[in-house]
Amino acid sequence: MIWIPLALLTAFCEATRDVLSKKSLKNLDEYILAFSRRFFALPLLIPLLFFIPPPHFEEHFFQILLLFGSLIIFSSIFYMKALKSSDLSITLPMLSFSPLFLLITSPLLIGQFPSLLGLIGILLIVIGAYSLNITDRHKSYFAPISALIKEPGPRYMLAVAFIWSITANFEKIGVSSSSPIFWVIAAEILLTLCLFPLMVIKSPNFKSKITANWKILLPIGLIGTAGYISQMIAISLALVPYVISIKRTSILIGIIFGYFFFKEKRIQERLAGAAIMFAGVLMITLLA
Repeated sequence: MIWIPLALLTAFCEATRDVLSKKSLKNLDEYILAFSRRFFALPLLIPLLFFIPPPHFEEHFFQILLLFGSLIIFSSIFYMKALKSSDLSITLPMLSFSPLFLLITSPLLIGQFPSLLGLIGILLIVIGAYSLNITDRHKSYFAPISALIKEPGPRYMLAVAFIWSITANFEKIGVSSSSPIFWVIAAEILLTLCLFPLMVIKSPNFKSKITANWKILLPIGLIGTAGYISQMIAISLALVPYVISIKRTSILIGIIFGYFFFKEKRIQERLAGAAIMFAGVLMITLLA
């Protein structure tokens, strides 16, 4: 059961990285940050190549890597836009929908099917999402759902959750086709190369901004990489929906961080909604 603490470590790293990313977005745009999160992971990853055994590639490894990279480019930009446009406490809970989407994509891509308890977990996640804006219920019983659609941050993050429900399955295939650490190295190098020209086009002054903010960008990259390695090892040991569901505890950590570091309001309402979503996550993870 070592995959559970690894998944929890992933959650903590992701929440910490999100707080640092949101702080850095005051001085950087989403394109610079999306690139820097990958680029500043490389100082930790490249040396690992000298300490891991060469993997035995399966023939579809590079096809899966390219498919994964093409989707992650979009999710990386959407993720930064979500953090920049809305509170952590209203954007991060949308990631709880990734286990829901995984219960659709995993059967199609890797043949993993949900149980009855898994479906109950899905219902709890949806109820929790509704509760995030429950103070708007005096307008309409459907007002909270409308708010989730209209608010830019949750809308971007919901798109991220859907993309991740596809790429998580690609990660499982990629790890099985090579090794957890090698997959992380290959994925981060590919994404760095792909995001660089996009940053050059969208952010002409990227050099000066990266130089001025490297002290926060470096920890973002290193913390994110530590979490990513933990996630890939966990995925190699357990079912994808289980690992991703445990990883989503980052939502609760992120909401608490948002309250203490950014003084975000309506924390009780949003934390209650996130807790209901987390109960659904636990139902899927521990009982399904």
